[in-house]
Amino acid sequence: MSDKTRILVVDDEETLCEALKFNLEAEGYEVDTALSAEEALTLPLADYSLIMLDIMMGKMSGTSLAAILRRREDTASIPIIFCTARDSEDDQVAGLDLGADDYITKPYSIRNVLARVRSVLRRAGKPKADNAEPDPEQTLACGGLTVDPVRKVVAVEGEEVRMPRKEFEILLMLMRNPGRIFSRSEILERVWPEEVVVLDRVVDVNITRLRSKIGPYSRHIITKSGYGYGFKP
Repeated sequence: MSDKTRILVVDDEETLCEALKFNLEAEGYEVDTALSAEEALTLPLADYSLIMLDIMMGKMSGTSLAAILRRREDTASIPIIFCTARDSEDDQVAGLDLGADDYITKPYSIRNVLARVRSVLRRAGKPKADNAEPDPEQTLACGGLTVDPVRKVVAVEGEEVRMPRKEFEILLMLMRNPGRIFSRSEILERVWPEEVVVLDRVVDVNITRLRSKIGPYSRHIITKSGYGYGFKP
């Protein structure tokens, strides 16, 4: 395991933090812990390869911290896993809508957590590529809308548009396959890990947010009623 693979665990339960730290370090990761979102914000967050957050903490919640991470340019693309006792459907949708890469409910098994961590880090290090893509590193463009898969940057008329990983991956997939209609289930399979239970409407939420961010180019993301979504140049 590379010593650059650093993980931050943020949870107000010290015993749980230490248990995760022990088991993650046994897997070869370098792990830091913080007992509050406020303490986490004092750390060099951009140095971490993954951040694991509890939701219910003191003054600042894990979701508030996640929102800050997604707004900051230096942390916007860092994978986030929520580890929380809040297990309602609405909580999970809200967490994933914030751009979280996974959502694990307490109580959980360490074996499951380690598997989820490996999966998220694997996807972050090597994004899925469509077999039909001749050059997965090629920058895609539609007029003034550009997507750089290497730098993970979307720009509209030369201005960078910040977006969470999931929205970026959806846009990249659609633009790499112009004219093809992807069903919601196909988008879930490609953009979200198979082991995570994600509702179809999460796809709709992410498409809506994505359209709002690319302005006049939103019309290129088409909806085929009863089928799904596609990109029309």
